[in-house]
Amino acid sequence: MIANIKCMIIDDDELDRLVLQHHINQYDNIEIVASFDSAEKAIPYLDLPVDVLFIETKLPGMNGIEFCKLAYKIPICIFMSSHCEFAAEAFELDILDFIKKPLKTDRIHHSLQKLLDFLEMKEKSECLDILLGENTIKIKEGSTILQIKITDILYLEALKDYTRIVTSEKKHCILDSLGNLLHQNHFDSFVRIHRSYAVPKYLIRSKTSHEVELTHKIKLPIGRSYKDNLAFFNMPN
Repeated sequence: MIANIKCMIIDDDELDRLVLQHHINQYDNIEIVASFDSAEKAIPYLDLPVDVLFIETKLPGMNGIEFCKLAYKIPICIFMSSHCEFAAEAFELDILDFIKKPLKTDRIHHSLQKLLDFLEMKEKSECLDILLGENTIKIKEGSTILQIKITDILYLEALKDYTRIVTSEKKHCILDSLGNLLHQNHFDSFVRIHRSYAVPKYLIRSKTSHEVELTHKIKLPIGRSYKDNLAFFNMPN
């Protein structure tokens, strides 16, 4: 099951917004975080964590295509419109789908399933990158830019506003909190086991009620409030 998907809806037709909301609400893992009747009203909310944008192409004021170009941080866009003349220009923006109005139940669910299939394939692709060691992060140390493979990281350690990235070769320190790092796709394979530590799931070799052991005989404590995060690891405590 894909993790919770956050979406934004922009459509000046209230009935169409309600119809779309009704169908989206039937999916437990899709959440509507914002809904607007104009693109201008949505601009102040562009920094919201949104995965997919549902938007009408022909809107009063700023049209959907103009807003889509502005909302480059939103990774997936699905257009809805009775104006099919916008379709060619819309698909040039690498949108996922173009739903022709009037909105129909089967067509909406087809698009939602297409969204779920796309995200599932994307998630599998990212996991494969990790397993193949092709997923990397770039960090800056002094004037040098370093590239670190995710599979080279043994664990992450929180140091207030900083995070220590520990590999078998070296320890790196970056100005970013552990919580922020764990929200990035690069670290989807990591699990937080303690207020101060997060580890790659695939490096866990054993656990007790109070600590985990990783490869290289590394032992780290398990925080009481993080024990449920290790439910996937079924070795008896």
